Amino acid sequence: MKYFPNSHLRPVNVQGGIVFCAQRHLQCLYQMIAMTGLKQHEAGEEIQGFLTSENRFVGRHEARKLAYEAGQVQEDTGPLYSEDIY
Repeated sequence: MKYFPNSHLRPVNVQGGIVFCAQRHLQCLYQMIAMTGLKQHEAGEEIQGFLTSENRFVGRHEARKLAYEAGQVQEDTGPLYSEDIY
């Protein structure tokens, strides 16, 4: 695979760090532990959220608002958890 520095291999609004993504939250945690050897919250700064269909990372509160606007959840307050949209 040829490397393209501007091909948005990471979310378009994330400038550094590592983004773990998967279908389920525990899969993300497993990836982090496998790569770093550290448990959750031991690896330093951690921000949890979602990737949009436009490859943009959003935090749990913004994700809740977007899910509400899309009719995926009934309330637009509080953080969004993956269990809310299954």
